Amino acid sequence: MDKEAKRTTPAAIQFPGRRYNAILDKERNIVGRRLNQIRLEKGYTLESFSELLAQYGVEVKRGGISKWEVGKALPSVYNLAAICHALDIPEGISYFFSDGDKSSLLNKEGLRKLEEYRKDLIASGRYKPVMDIRENQIRYITKRVSWIPASAGTGAFLDEENFEDMDFPEDAVPQDADFGIRVSGDSMEPVYHDRQIVWVERCDNLKVGEVGIFMYDGNGYIKVYGEQEPEKVLEEDFTDSYGQIHSQPVLISYNRAYPPIPVSPHAGFSIVGRVLR
Repeated sequence: MDKEAKRTTPAAIQFPGRRYNAILDKERNIVGRRLNQIRLEKGYTLESFSELLAQYGVEVKRGGISKWEVGKALPSVYNLAAICHALDIPEGISYFFSDGDKSSLLNKEGLRKLEEYRKDLIASGRYKPVMDIRENQIRYITKRVSWIPASAGTGAFLDEENFEDMDFPEDAVPQDADFGIRVSGDSMEPVYHDRQIVWVERCDNLKVGEVGIFMYDGNGYIKVYGEQEPEKVLEEDFTDSYGQIHSQPVLISYNRAYPPIPVSPHAGFSIVGRVLR
């Protein structure tokens, strides 16, 4: 190979159809001049521009910006990226290089027209860049869901073989959910609907007014937990060894067509968990 052909200036990089010369750009202070031009066009003083850049993670004083603009120092590529975001430069970093900003061929009025046209294109919604598909990805998690609904006349929904694993969008499942279960019937309308999946956090106790999943007399229920004073004939059953009378649990429906269900002390009763959503 010809020795002359192998000689290239390190700062001269050959691109298809053009040649970029870093030494020439540095001598002409292209970066500093363009930074000064667009800063002034956007109406920022050195002080206010320093405050603006701080919002983008760039801590530089007015003296540092001045050094960039007069060519005594150069911003890093990360600083240039922050400047492009802060000043809304559509060309990106290429704006600061001699072959990157075709708008430099325009006068001030032409640049204003160009900016108006850019805003019109964005507002139309037809010319926005395609988003990275990763930004549109939905993260899924797997949760156990009973395929036998609550309030269906059986407590079999708690049997392990009656659960299935299902995938749900991560943000659709409460963080504390242990499992899901479907609602059966309209007793919890208008809040919970037939076949709707609700999420349950396992617990042994509920506050009055909380919605829970219950086992009562062999059946499963989704109801609001309530309490009442026991009737005289049941007081003894709700009296502890210290002689204190405790409240009688009551299962309440949101749908007023369904009467409350007082929990009998002679039937099995347990709280399965708290309904989260």
